[in-house]
Amino acid sequence: MVKVLSLFSGSLASRVATRLVEQHPQVESVQLLHFRSPFSRECEEVRQLVKAEWPRATFRTQSVKKDYQNLIALTDEREFSLSGSCRSCQSLLFSKAARYMERIGADCLVTGGISGKHGLTSQDSFAITAREGLTGRVLNPLLTERPLRTPSSLNAWADEKRQTRNPDSVDNLVLRLADELGLILSDPAGSDCRCKLTTPGFGERVAALFKGEVVTLNALCLLDFPMYFKADPDLQIVMAFDENEKRELQNYFLPQDLRIYPATPHGPMTLLRTNWTTKGEAEKSRIIELVARLTATYACIKGVATIPVYYRLESEDEQQLLNVEPFGSIEELEQRDDLELIPLELSAHRVFVA
Repeated sequence: MVKVLSLFSGSLASRVATRLVEQHPQVESVQLLHFRSPFSRECEEVRQLVKAEWPRATFRTQSVKKDYQNLIALTDEREFSLSGSCRSCQSLLFSKAARYMERIGADCLVTGGISGKHGLTSQDSFAITAREGLTGRVLNPLLTERPLRTPSSLNAWADEKRQTRNPDSVDNLVLRLADELGLILSDPAGSDCRCKLTTPGFGERVAALFKGEVVTLNALCLLDFPMYFKADPDLQIVMAFDENEKRELQNYFLPQDLRIYPATPHGPMTLLRTNWTTKGEAEKSRIIELVARLTATYACIKGVATIPVYYRLESEDEQQLLNVEPFGSIEELEQRDDLELIPLELSAHRVFVA
């Protein structure tokens, strides 16, 4: 009898693949392993779903937060590469899964991952499998021509030559299989947009951040905010508007961050992060005025030549007041070479939950 570990994302495809393998007569038991990443949206509903559909299975989660820098791939031009990042991510997850398999004595690994998406080819997957010592041990039932037909041996689901299904045809197949297997036809993990790196604009934000000196988990969290600016030489600027965003942003201020806000009841709150120790007094003043003007522009106070804006270091109680002239328009901001708003496709990127 065979012990199987499921590389369990919580997606409908992952659940279908796990159920198919679980029902094979050679399988003694299935354990579920779920990875948490700073680039994936966490979903408590996944744990509740496991309780409903796998009440007796062992469910474990692991964090890859310590390895987050190894998940990002940049081109030679220091631009973000989604396909390269997907390869790096799969390699890391397979490596950790292989070590966990040794710990629990599992023989095979089942995955609902589909090669061919985001530039990750089947050849990439096979190379990663071989590198981690998992050749012939990774079960991919969704990639075979007749997934519901239980093969006489589990090895048939690990046979590379049988994995011929076009990835574009998998989505409808998964829905049909889930219905036939009696699984809940929902995807609480939001697999289509669970990985933030697939959200248009997010990868560009990551690339801009990784061009700097130090990347921290705190800095990565700032990439989730809708209004995110990158400015020369090393400025990270985040603006929060409604109370929900402001409460969230409040959690990420560091002692040397500058807090900037207009002297108006409902204006935005801005976090400015940079390495102040590398800048002279004249450059510091220029930066503060630039971001104060940016904040004043988004305060949307019409008919006023200058707007009073407060600022202070988060480590200090004393605030300073600066009267600044807003930029003439948002279009004027977009034409600046030293300041760039990197937008997100917010329809696919839910940042805050009230």
